[in-house]
Amino acid sequence: MTIDEFQKLIEQLYYSKDKKRGIEGTYMWFAEEVGELSRAIRKLKPKDKKSKAHLEEEFADCFAWLVTLASLTGVKLEKAIEKYQKGCPKCHKKPCICKESRRV
Repeated sequence: MTIDEFQKLIEQLYYSKDKKRGIEGTYMWFAEEVGELSRAIRKLKPKDKKSKAHLEEEFADCFAWLVTLASLTGVKLEKAIEKYQKGCPKCHKKPCICKESRRV
């Protein structure tokens, strides 16, 4: 499935509910899902299949909510990700050779 196909699927499933909730309310759900993903990452046991399956579910949930926010704001994600097609948006290299300044 392409990103565009996934965005259309999520719109079919949830767009009317999400539109009623609004961007702010939907963003709060997204933020909650990111918190759940964070907890799943912290608890990850690399060789545990159940742990990995839970992590996959949380990534899917976060991605679905991100896609919903894009749809509510009129952004087509397949178009948006073109930003990275030619490499890092700052240094334009693959892999990125930018110096890390804020990330740990």
